[in-house]
Amino acid sequence: MTNDSANTEVEKGWPRLESVLSRDRFKGLKGILDSLGSDREALCQGVHKANSYEELLQALGYRVTVTKQIHVADCYSRVGPAGGIKAVLPYHDIPTQSSLPTLVNFDSTVTTTPKSSAFFNQLLMLLKRQLSTQE
Repeated sequence: MTNDSANTEVEKGWPRLESVLSRDRFKGLKGILDSLGSDREALCQGVHKANSYEELLQALGYRVTVTKQIHVADCYSRVGPAGGIKAVLPYHDIPTQSSLPTLVNFDSTVTTTPKSSAFFNQLLMLLKRQLSTQE
């Protein structure tokens, strides 16, 4: 049995979320979220309920691992089940001139740096503000 009010909320919320995420400012966050899966309901609910980037990733079924730095070039050689890396996301934010890499791993973890985590946390808060002004 489906929850009709929850389905209606997702149907209303998904186009709005997709519209805001498609803006250039959210390109890096969208790339990460796209690589985690395609469960629209979980994504809409996660964005709505999460108070941080880490909480959002947890709501989507991923555990966050923070490491001091990520050598992106080295990570590409470990992509695949044997190396444990599902996706390498080498996002570079031009306005801040920051390299903010993220790894999505086969063991349902997301590896990130403290700087990257803080950046995407701020971006999530901006996303939530923009979504609330469109309601």
